[in-house]
Amino acid sequence: MSNASQTMMPFTVDVPQGVLDDLRARLRSTRFDADLDNETEYYGLSTAYLRPLVEYWADGFDWRAAEMRLNGYEQYKVEIDGTPVHFARKAGKGPNPVPLLILHGWPWPGEFSYGLIDPLADPASHGGDPSDAFDVIVPTLPGFGWSTPVGRGDLNYWKIADIINTLMTDVLGYEKYGSLGSDYGALVNSALGHKYGSRIIALHYGHDLTPGVFQHDRFWDLTAGARYQSFDAASPQLREEILKLHSTYASHVAVHMLDAQTLTHGLNDSPAGMLAWLLQRWKKWSDKNGDFEAVFSPDFILTQATIFWVTQSIGSSIRMYRNMVRYPWTPVHDRQPTVEPPAGFTLLLGDVYPPGVHTIEERVAAFESGPTRGFFNATNVNAHMRGGHFGHFENPEAFIGDVRTTFRGLR
Repeated sequence: MSNASQTMMPFTVDVPQGVLDDLRARLRSTRFDADLDNETEYYGLSTAYLRPLVEYWADGFDWRAAEMRLNGYEQYKVEIDGTPVHFARKAGKGPNPVPLLILHGWPWPGEFSYGLIDPLADPASHGGDPSDAFDVIVPTLPGFGWSTPVGRGDLNYWKIADIINTLMTDVLGYEKYGSLGSDYGALVNSALGHKYGSRIIALHYGHDLTPGVFQHDRFWDLTAGARYQSFDAASPQLREEILKLHSTYASHVAVHMLDAQTLTHGLNDSPAGMLAWLLQRWKKWSDKNGDFEAVFSPDFILTQATIFWVTQSIGSSIRMYRNMVRYPWTPVHDRQPTVEPPAGFTLLLGDVYPPGVHTIEERVAAFESGPTRGFFNATNVNAHMRGGHFGHFENPEAFIGDVRTTFRGLR
């Protein structure tokens, strides 16, 4: 039996001034690398790109203004199985609101998804139909941000799924609920849909990630050692896209899998180092056809980095990767598909995956003929041109419309 504390407490973001003063002092003492011959960022995020942000973080960024923005949302914190869970919540305005989880990825908790809250909860105020309303619950996954400090080192997606199901059923009292998940949240989605399918009205995904992913002998390898069979004979454009896929994601997976704690020592001690690691992911994973600076403002970037810093959650969030291997997922039934509830998908062509796909029709076809299709009861598959890996933030309109469609007729 899960043990949720009796009290769900309202939560307000209020970082002690001493923590902010220490952060500012560390930033002002940053020792920047000379970073020779890296004007094109061939070797990774450049000092030229990083330095202005670090300097602004130290002597310009207004964290208290960010706090005020974040505190504009109704927030709570509860302890489940000894683990703190923070979540934002908004009640739906309509005749029959459906409870809907919104689950984030790495490294994009919280505010990356907040733009979805109001339109999904109150569609009539955003040009929609009130019959599409949801009770929206946006947890910060345990080990990330405000869902800290954790007292256990074993958290991963399927263990988090148990905690999140308890949040929705025992704490919030919903008999059934839906869930939207992307990136790491998509793995939580799949674990929920497999184990707690009788509780799930429907699922919606930003990434088609299946339970059991990375459970193989090359767990640290994004491609599990497989080569694109057509690479040698591919066109120059396709070869470039394949190589870009690897250069975008491979180091992230390999380092998080093989050296999570070694990396953490540096990132937990140096805010500039932590920012560089996070920023490289936000910058490289965002819409490959878009303008990063036009979407990701310095204040938004530094708000997210500050949350990681003040909660000291960079290490516990990174550890989620290797814990997929140390504590492997095992199925609880052998029915097919593995994830049984109806599932919708919002796939964005600004992501570098899959290479060689350039139209909406090609992206949908790549999923329908791809290796993950058989895991899901897919009922609503859509692709959109705009947006990269951080779809909740980069193209919220696509998710809002697609989620409404997925749940129509299932209420």
